[in-house]
This record gives sequence, C-alpha cells and structure tokens, in this order.
Amino acid sequence: MARTDADSWDLSSSVGATATMVAAARALASREPDPLIDDPYAASLVRAVGIEYFTKLVDGELPADEAAATGIRLLTDAMAVRTRFFDDFFRDAGAAGVRQAVILAAGLDSRAYRLPWPPGTVVYEVDQQAVIEAKTAAMEQLGATPTADRRAVAVDLRDDWPRALRDGGFDPSAPSAWSVEGLLMYLPPDAQDRLFDNITELSCPGSRVATEFHGGDFGGALAERAKEITSELDFSQLFYPGERNHAVDYLAEHGWQVTTRERPQLFADYGRQFPTDSALAPLRGSVAITATRDEEASHGTH
Repeated sequence: MARTDADSWDLSSSVGATATMVAAARALASREPDPLIDDPYAASLVRAVGIEYFTKLVDGELPADEAAATGIRLLTDAMAVRTRFFDDFFRDAGAAGVRQAVILAAGLDSRAYRLPWPPGTVVYEVDQQAVIEAKTAAMEQLGATPTADRRAVAVDLRDDWPRALRDGGFDPSAPSAWSVEGLLMYLPPDAQDRLFDNITELSCPGSRVATEFHGGDFGGALAERAKEITSELDFSQLFYPGERNHAVDYLAEHGWQVTTRERPQLFADYGRQFPTDSALAPLRGSVAITATRDEEASHGTH
C-alpha cells in the first residue's frame, strides 16, 4: 500500500515493521563472536511484536535459501555498523557534557535501557503512539529498567512534535543530542526539511545531531535486497519519491558544522568490509553525518 500523508502504523505493519526487521538484525549482530554492539533486548522485542518470519529469524531458524541467507548477512552487518555509529555518537555527546538526548522515530530502539548514560541524562523517545505503547509494555514485561530518565513522546513526526517534546520537559536552552536514524527516506522531501528546521530551532550551542543520507537509487536497491530476505515487507511502497535536499548541504546552510563518512569508510572504521556486490552500488554513496552547533554558527542563522 502506497504511503499517504495521514497514514499510521504499529510495529507489525508498514514503516513500523521495518523497526522490527532492524531489531531482528541487531539481535543477530549481538550474537556474533566479536560483536560491534550488544542489544540484550532486541530478540525479546521482536518476539513481542509477533511477525512470524522475524521471530523465527531471532530464534535461529535461518532460511535455507542462499540468496535470503546472504541478504540477512548483509542486513546484519549494515545494522551492526549503523547501530554502533549512533551508539558512539551518544556516548561522545555524554562525555562532552550533553544531558538531553532525543531519539526520533525510536521504534524498537533500546538505547534508553542499554547505554551507560551519565547521571542526570534525559532520553526522549519520539514515535507514533501505537509504537511507543507496544515497546513500553514489552520492556515492562521484560522487567527492563532505563539507564537514564526515559520520557516517551507519542506523536507523529509529521505533526507538531516540537511542542509535544517541550511539553514532555525538553529544554531548548540546554545542549541536546539528536539521532535521526533510518528515518529520512520515510518522510516526504518537504517534511525532511521541516524536521531539520525544527531540530535547528530547538538546538542551542553545544548541541549535536547524527543522521545518514542516501543518494541515488538507494530506495530501489534496498527494496530489491529486501525481496531476497522476505516477502513480509515491500520497501518500494514505503519511501516517499521526489528530489530532496541533501542533508549535508541543508545542515551546513543552517548553521551546523558537519562531518561525514561514506558507507565503505564507516564499515572499515568498525572493522567490517563493505560488500562488493554491484547491486549494492547505490549504497556506497550513503553518508553517515554528525554535526555540531557552536556559538558562532547559532548567531549566523538569525
């Protein structure tokens, strides 16, 4: 089903099901002999959602089909690298004294429970109400305890989420760290710009943001690889088409100091080799982005 401006989902449908797929990949990555990440909750969260294919995956019932197994291997590596990138981003922000973290489109993200947040840190998880409620209930069932002051903000990112965030206690006058992980492709191009406009408006000097941007026919390449893994998801129906501003340029133009790493370099930095499969060529141009907001840049945007 094609996306609409008012569509919604839970963790077993549409965009929400991609969060379950990513959690399954994190579960597999956490079991590797020399894991990049450790997500002790991922497998249980996948089981709680109840999509049969992903439940079987985390329970060790890997597909016999060679193409599917290869696709799962690639997905696991990609999610391990991506997860570690954002984990390190939040660790670095905490070490620099940032005590507000905002996880946009939180899905089944368990960072509020598994990262060693400095004392006094508040972690805001923003997502649709059905997603927030399901994950919160699942974590309570597991007896999981947040390692920070976790505050769930149930709101659609196409709505007035800045107000909901402030109502939840967010302080724009204090430095913040923002993750925009696996999100931009699911937003209309104009909504992507508004998202960064809102983040900029809410970010005082000392704030940071981490995201990733995929150029070329990334959506098509990802959709084709997903078909090899499972028919549960049709990625081609989940992305919004149309030209969009490059996140690197947009952030730089709006007062952020931007640093980028292309996907192969990010893989190499974490001891992984980026696949040479020609079908994955569009993914090579994807960039991991970190940006900071300093005093001079902040003044320059007003």
